[in-house]
Amino acid sequence: MSTGRFTTSDGTSLVVEYGGPADAEVTVVLVHGWTQDRRTWDRVDALLPPQVRRVRYDLRGHGESAPPAPGTATIDRLADDLADVVEAFAPTGRLVLAGHSMGGMTIMALADRHPKLVRDRVDGVTFVSTACAGMGRVTLGLPGVAGAAAHRIERRLAAALVRYRRDRLPLGRTAARLGARLLVFGRRPRRADVESVADQLLRAHPASVGAFQNEISLHDRTTALAVLRRTPGVVMAGTADRLCSTRHARAIADELEASRLVLCPGAGHMLPQERAREVAQEISALCRVPSVPISAG
Repeated sequence: MSTGRFTTSDGTSLVVEYGGPADAEVTVVLVHGWTQDRRTWDRVDALLPPQVRRVRYDLRGHGESAPPAPGTATIDRLADDLADVVEAFAPTGRLVLAGHSMGGMTIMALADRHPKLVRDRVDGVTFVSTACAGMGRVTLGLPGVAGAAAHRIERRLAAALVRYRRDRLPLGRTAARLGARLLVFGRRPRRADVESVADQLLRAHPASVGAFQNEISLHDRTTALAVLRRTPGVVMAGTADRLCSTRHARAIADELEASRLVLCPGAGHMLPQERAREVAQEISALCRVPSVPISAG
């Protein structure tokens, strides 16, 4: 894989990683989620067919990419960034898009803002642990009073992050690790995966994280899914996901005539780590190229 810096149409510097044959018939573009970076896809990327080109990148405000300019920490702008990345790193050929969490929301926004690109070039889409709407009241899967309290805490945290200064209130690795273990994983996660998720969180730009959380709470792209209605696709969710539930996954699948719903028993929000083999198999099937044996998960 090669890594380089790329400047978007609004002047933001992103780090992009790409590999595979430059003349491949299919390019898989992997879009990570909120508070994470391109390392989300490490396990999945290693299991994709060698015949396809792979592109993944750090969203603005995440990983090694630059923080967004004021007013540009929006899912709409993430969709425009995705269009820019496709134009620069996969200008021809078929596309298979895979988005995890906010990455899936970014693909929905791409369909809304760049429908011609999606209709002309996207031959497959994988929505992983994401939602098309209904994220305004996150209860972490808790019922009643406990769920209402979780929602209030989540909103206050988003507001605090927008004002956050790393030098005044550093977030410790232990707290990040504990939060990751409790909130985004299902049963028996690998320690290395928990460490990776925590490290990605600590690398994200705090104010951007808060602003994007506000965007997630307002996200509603149900009607935009009409652009992808007949595109072959897969909607994946963990049955123990506390952030984007199986209800959210079913709502997406209901809008997509050519999609399948795949539920992963006992898995949480981080399917690219928890169920890397299954995610890679679903993406590979959409590529419609001869597959290679997948032995790791």
